[in-house]
Amino acid sequence: MAEQLASDPFHGFGGSSQPPVPENVAIIMDGNGRWAQSRGLPRTQGHRKGVEAVRAAVRAAGELGIKTLTLFSFSSENWSRPAEEVNEIMGLLKIFIRRDLADLHKEGVRVSIIGARDNIPEDIKPLLEEAENLTRNNTSTRLVIAFNYGSRDEIVRATQKIAARVASGEVRAQDVDQDMISASLDTAEWADPDLIIRTSGEQRLSNFLMWQAAYSEFVFLDCLWPDFDKAELQNAIDIYHSRDRRYGGVKVAKAGA
Repeated sequence: MAEQLASDPFHGFGGSSQPPVPENVAIIMDGNGRWAQSRGLPRTQGHRKGVEAVRAAVRAAGELGIKTLTLFSFSSENWSRPAEEVNEIMGLLKIFIRRDLADLHKEGVRVSIIGARDNIPEDIKPLLEEAENLTRNNTSTRLVIAFNYGSRDEIVRATQKIAARVASGEVRAQDVDQDMISASLDTAEWADPDLIIRTSGEQRLSNFLMWQAAYSEFVFLDCLWPDFDKAELQNAIDIYHSRDRRYGGVKVAKAGA
């Protein structure tokens, strides 16, 4: 599997879908370090193996017909990790963009980056901009990469935007509503996730899409991220299908049913 991905990581992307599937899926990719440690390897090896799982997830999302896939790649809190590990992750991000961007573009994938841009390394910024600009007009699938992202920071930045509009007289304080807040978030251009998956068995959001997750379904998988593949994604979707999504309402049985 790894050899196939290495030679053509996005072969088959955009193939026949298997409806119904959630249109928007977000994944907290967790467990790289534990995967490596369980094998007596340095944590950096887990991150390298995790990149292969990213390729598998993107390809599987296209094959299953998922319209938007959001991957939590690096949080605003991850800067506190050891410098060696952070440098390894930054290097892998560079490799992924340089190596795989052409394939993503060829398959019609649109890449979007969410998260703060003001404190990221100067050699990373142009790569993120290149990925977004090159794929801006693509319409196949949207791949959202949450990089230097934290949901609380996102909400603060959105609040600051709205506060500035109120201060300038553009809008009134009483006009601020949920729609205005949603429109000020990094994810304003697309719908909230239907399904949020977290690998490694942990059961928390970890500051990820907290506003957008209000009515998302959560699936927590025991597999570590480097072991994630199409079968694991399909398993999560099957669990999602078993849920009864009511959005706070109550389904009323039809008369005579």
